[in-house]
Parts: sequence; C-alpha cells; structure tokens
Amino acid sequence: MSKVGVLVISHGSRDKGWVELVDEAVSAVSTSPDVPIYASYLELVEGRLIQDGIYSLEAQGVTDIIVVPLFVSSGSTHIDEISYALGVIPQPLLETDMEPFDIKARIHFTSPIDDDPVIAEIIYAKIKELSTAGGKEILLLIGHGSVEKGFHEKWLHGLEQLAARLKALGGYAEADVAMLLPDQVHAQMTAWTLKKPGHTVIVAPLFLSEGYFTSQVIPSRLEGFAYKYNGRALLPSPLISKWMEKQIASAILDGEQVMRHNGQKSKTDL
Repeated sequence: MSKVGVLVISHGSRDKGWVELVDEAVSAVSTSPDVPIYASYLELVEGRLIQDGIYSLEAQGVTDIIVVPLFVSSGSTHIDEISYALGVIPQPLLETDMEPFDIKARIHFTSPIDDDPVIAEIIYAKIKELSTAGGKEILLLIGHGSVEKGFHEKWLHGLEQLAARLKALGGYAEADVAMLLPDQVHAQMTAWTLKKPGHTVIVAPLFLSEGYFTSQVIPSRLEGFAYKYNGRALLPSPLISKWMEKQIASAILDGEQVMRHNGQKSKTDL
C-alpha cells in the first residue's frame, strides 16, 4: 500500500518574512487529509532543509513523495542540482557540491513555475495599478536569469512566454524581457527609449518574494531611465497555493495512468 506525501522545495532566505510567506502559501494548499505536505528549503533555514523534509515525510509512512520545486524557472541551476540529489537525473549538468539525499521513498518530480498561465495572472494583478493607457505602454519583465549554456535558453523561453501572456492580459503595445544575469536591463531600456519615446515602460519583476533583488538590484539597473515599478513579487498571492495544488494533482493523475498502463489493480494513492 502506497502513501503519498508532498515536499515543496524553495530556495530559502535569512529573512524570516521571506520564509513566512512561503510557509503561508504551502499551508494554504488544499490536499487530501491523508496527504502530508512539508515546506523545505535549499539552504539558510536551519532544521527545514530538503533532507529534513524527506525524513519527516518518510516517518509518516510516505512511500511516494511528490516534489514541487517552488522556483520561477527551469533555467535555475538549482533545479539541476536538486534533481540530481533526489535521483531524478543520473548526473547534474553543472558541477555541484550537493550530495545525493538519503531517500527510501519514490520521487515524483514536478515542474517549476516557468510560463504557467496562473503566474501571468498573478503578475498582472500586481502591476495593473501602474497602468493608465495600455496602448501607450511597454511591459518589461525582469528575471534573475543565468549565463550558463542551456540554462540561459530555458530562462529566456519562460520569460518570453510569460511576457506574451501579460501583453494579452494588459493590452500593452509591446512586451519584452530582460535578465539580471547577464545584465540586459540597461540595453533593453535604452532600446525602448529610442524606439518608443512616447511610451511608458512598466517594469514587472519575476521573483517569488520581495527582497534584495526586487528592492535594490532592479532599481539600481534602472537608474537614469523613466519607468513605473512597484517591486511587487509573486508572494503573497492565493494563486501560488492553487498553482501548487495543480502540480500535485497532475503528479497524482500521472501516477494513476502509469498504474493502469501497467495493469496493476492494487489500490494506490498515486
């Protein structure tokens, strides 16, 4: 008899407020009463790391762990090393100090946020107060990014897809993207200032929670330009919990389909 549990993994922060926002979002996830859920962190949160979560779920009899990576992009190098340490992939694409975890349960790894339509709705809800005339506005979506080959392309794809969704939602004249790594903000702002001098640039950050990047790094990269920006990140939002519920439901459905395909008749929670 299998028993399902959920392990949510996010980066972690020394800022207690950052951690509390993630904890609140995970606590708001609606699952079956017999499906335990644990909010774990890659680093910086003592006693709440990934291995702590694995041990906690297995101690509750969990045989199948649905892993929800609460990261904004598949291009995050952390997804690569976490996948390796959980045994999802045989080797990481990049060098990592992370060792394989001690796991007895089966791992069912879901996808990060990427360009999910629910996330576009969250971002739009956060920035629509800045908009006064969509036809004369340019949306610039800024994410952390990566310089690593392969990872950079995944970041770009997700950002561009989200920007397209936001353009449709807000009726913006244009929608573009920029990464902090490599630093593309200055070039993109310069280009739009020259191309559309009569338009207002609305800047939207793609970050899970507000902090150093949203309050300091992005404004510093925008110095000297005219723009609108409120620095509001994805959290808090009840839709993040709904996104996690969707990831969990998808993993359970996939497991049930595999069981039917294999002709297994024993009752399972996956």
